[in-house]
Amino acid sequence: MQTYKLIALDMDGTLLNDTSEISSKNAAWIHKAREAGMIVCFSTGRGFQSALPYAEQLQLDTPMITVNGGEIWHRPHVLYRRTYLNEGIIGPLLKLAQEYDTWFWGYTVDKVYNRENWLEPGQSPDDLHWLKFGYDTKDDKAREEIVQEISNWGGLEISNSSPTNLEINSGGISKASALQELCGLLNLNMSQVVAVGDSLNDIAAIREAGLGIAMGNAQDLVKQAADAITVSNNEDGIAHVLEHIVKI
Repeated sequence: MQTYKLIALDMDGTLLNDTSEISSKNAAWIHKAREAGMIVCFSTGRGFQSALPYAEQLQLDTPMITVNGGEIWHRPHVLYRRTYLNEGIIGPLLKLAQEYDTWFWGYTVDKVYNRENWLEPGQSPDDLHWLKFGYDTKDDKAREEIVQEISNWGGLEISNSSPTNLEINSGGISKASALQELCGLLNLNMSQVVAVGDSLNDIAAIREAGLGIAMGNAQDLVKQAADAITVSNNEDGIAHVLEHIVKI
């Protein structure tokens, strides 16, 4: 039987329930996994500042993957690598958001900007270092056209963290690429990784991990890529996963 060493957990729609809380049962099984010698790692589209309180809640002093692999942390506050979007790309991405009248946001190292809280007058996007840009719209046609346009540019990674949004990272940057790099740091291989998630930003990691698990609430493409499907994020899905793989 395969021994798994690293548990890579998406946060929203996976570890967290719909009220953005970690259930007591999920927390208890994460504690048991750590006691059994497993490394529990957040693998999230969130930025570091947003993910950190949950790591502190679980008392995790372990590696973290944030902004879809744009940042890899040795442990909280100790950065290993950060990959920015190319200079000059935020302007064209922003233009598409305005053209299709979508909600949009962008992550820099220090702050999250969005449609209602954008740059100061006279400030250029190129004055800042950007990690990720996102769109959200319920207009399926608009999303499809945005994906087609951005795909034509090349050099960008396109995923999502919900059925209505798009998330843009630098080309080749994903949770899977970050997990591969993290395995190198930890002297592990991907066959020893369990990756759990619900959205397209999880799909490559789920495919490449030794055990890829989709949440019961996951998007259909994610379920199709997974080795197994657990219950939903509102039903202690992570606890159900860990019950089957943690050797107590």
